[in-house]
Amino acid sequence: MPRFFIDAPLHAGALLDLPEAVVRHVQVLRLKAGDPLTFFNGMGGEFPAVLTSLEKRHAVAQLGGHDPREAETPYRITLAQGIAGGDKMDWLIEKAIELGVADIQPLATERSVIRLDGERAAKRVAHWQALAQAACEQCGRNRVPRILPIRPIATWLRDQDTVTSYAWRVLLSPRADEGFDTLPPQAPSQPGVLLFGPEGGLAPQEETLAREAGFTAIRLGGRILRTETAGMAVLAALAARWGGW
Repeated sequence: MPRFFIDAPLHAGALLDLPEAVVRHVQVLRLKAGDPLTFFNGMGGEFPAVLTSLEKRHAVAQLGGHDPREAETPYRITLAQGIAGGDKMDWLIEKAIELGVADIQPLATERSVIRLDGERAAKRVAHWQALAQAACEQCGRNRVPRILPIRPIATWLRDQDTVTSYAWRVLLSPRADEGFDTLPPQAPSQPGVLLFGPEGGLAPQEETLAREAGFTAIRLGGRILRTETAGMAVLAALAARWGGW
């Protein structure tokens, strides 16, 4: 059944005028009056609905009762990701959301290929947030992860209020002595953060800052993984280990 994110309050039984972007999507899917669809607004649960009318630029749906179902993991992970080049960051965000991350913190690092600031940074974050909404539509999540504002990694690591809000902190590094088995066998009850570098990884001084901020460095075997592979490998392994499937 088609699912759509609506950035507005939703109420059981209400008639919903669909936003223009959703109307276009409904038309692309060749839906017609009487077809079922589902809406969610990121506040939890979803609303089954029926398309009651569809015109060229306007569509209305009748909401049914609130369904409280959720597809969240039993743990909360923020993915702190050094900004990757090309379309890698788009891919990373989409797949990380499918794998259950709670938030994504983009970080400007020494080895980041793309440099974003000011208006360009704001536009890119808005683009990534739209990708997050679309990923939730596809994968069945009813709570949309936040794409946090881009921050320089050194500033972020020195922000004690932010970093210490995570009960556990893990850095992926090919130079680490510890392996994946260092992580606890049971899902932590408190939120945590996974830190990954961009192409080429984090610079040595960035890893040093992370360790000083309380991050535990781990490695994944003897192979060097691409940035777009590493995070997804860890998230998938944690889902299997901690009951995220």
